[in-house]
Amino acid sequence: MKKLVVLMRKEEIDSEALSRSTAVVIDVLLATTTLHAIVEGGARRVFPAGSMEEAIRLRESLASSLVLTGGEEDGLLIDGFDCGPFPDEFSPEKVAGKDVVFLSTNGTRAVAKARSASRLLLACLRNAPSVARYLRAADSGDIYLICAGSKGHISLEDTLCAAAILSRMDTRGWKLNDAAWLVREFGRTQKQKTEDILKEARVGRWFIKNGKADLLRYVGEIGASDSLVEVRDGKLQPLRPHPRTEP
Repeated sequence: MKKLVVLMRKEEIDSEALSRSTAVVIDVLLATTTLHAIVEGGARRVFPAGSMEEAIRLRESLASSLVLTGGEEDGLLIDGFDCGPFPDEFSPEKVAGKDVVFLSTNGTRAVAKARSASRLLLACLRNAPSVARYLRAADSGDIYLICAGSKGHISLEDTLCAAAILSRMDTRGWKLNDAAWLVREFGRTQKQKTEDILKEARVGRWFIKNGKADLLRYVGEIGASDSLVEVRDGKLQPLRPHPRTEP
């Protein structure tokens, strides 16, 4: 029986276990949401860096006139980088045709740890239904939904995204770990409460306090995008979706 596993923190990733599986990394606030926007905006190549050293090495190895750097480290802007971690900093006009190197405290580090997966996707609330449709239609092995979490702690918004995916899947015939079972049930009961949940999350409270309520609403628009993004050879690229089916 195939396994459907939810990991609540990036620290739970076992790279060897992922080697024959499809993995989905989730970091709603903000890495996977922002990276999704960068790919949709038409960037030429997007590199999620697993460390500061890797980010700097990538920046130095690429043609400087075509490179944008962005992200955050421990929630702070990175000295010498062009942009921060927010999706509205990466408009299509800014990223089209550019190479983007992006680093984050949790999300891109989770991506780096999950690179051993047979197929590696990114998910955020905006494309969660599309990810669920893809996973339903894909003839894959085990599936791992990986919540990046926050520096070793569970993140409510990442859990919500995993729930949005699982609640749209038929899990009969799958062996769920305990976290997957709990997250699935959470998703079945919380579908109409996305904005309220985001506002209650630790990072969501920071958004509200710092005048970013509009950005929080953007992040929480479940199903606003049908785009799929995968990680291949260390870069992000659009993934052709399976034919659309009803959620």
